[in-house]
Amino acid sequence: MEIRLDGRTALVTGGSKGLGRAMALKFAQAGADVAILARGPDALAEAERAIKAGSNRRVLALPCDVSKAPEIEAAWRKIAGELGKIDILVNNAGTSQTGRFEEVGDALWQDDLDLKLFAAIRLTRLALPGMKERRWGRIINVLNIGAKAPRPQSAPTAVSRAAGLALTKILAGECAPHNVLVNALLVGLIASDQHVQRIAKEGGDVAQGLRDMGKRVPLGRIGEAEEFANLACFLASDSGSYVTGTAINVDGGMSPVV
Repeated sequence: MEIRLDGRTALVTGGSKGLGRAMALKFAQAGADVAILARGPDALAEAERAIKAGSNRRVLALPCDVSKAPEIEAAWRKIAGELGKIDILVNNAGTSQTGRFEEVGDALWQDDLDLKLFAAIRLTRLALPGMKERRWGRIINVLNIGAKAPRPQSAPTAVSRAAGLALTKILAGECAPHNVLVNALLVGLIASDQHVQRIAKEGGDVAQGLRDMGKRVPLGRIGEAEEFANLACFLASDSGSYVTGTAINVDGGMSPVV
């Protein structure tokens, strides 16, 4: 089955590295024009070059801290001016902030909610009117498996992700009559810049460190960003036209909850 996104335009937050960059590249290779948002201009510029080199589509890379409402609004105006519409929104920006509940202060809670939950709310609010008017849209919320099965010492990120899961289900029900499909993809252990940096910071061998992480996965290996992007591309396409309101684990079997 060939999955195509010809004529579509996608917006991916956290699009300069890891999963976000892999999804943006996959969408462009499938025929979509792509906008990517992230905080680091250097990484954005590198991602823009790589996506353009891997496809023949338009790519718009904008520095934006999506935890801040004014920056979201400014980026949205720029995207609307240059690309005209957004058919596919991927709310992917986020970090893994974890700790013991009693050690997590208000500032960290607020930062986490602003980045992971309110960014998705604000961008979805901007994207929905056009999607509903055109009677076609896809929204993908990238969460993690802690949204379904939170572990001890996983606050605040597990709480933010669980809220994203609830948001996904609410939006799916409200948007279905308008042919706007809303789903969540839940990350397990997938090779990413975050893991690579952590292993390198600890002075370990990155390749061995990733192999060791993979031993915790029933499939016996850590996942690849491209594998995650393949599923996102399916959900973003007409091939996924009867899938909405779902939260799919992309975790090699790690989650105890289906």
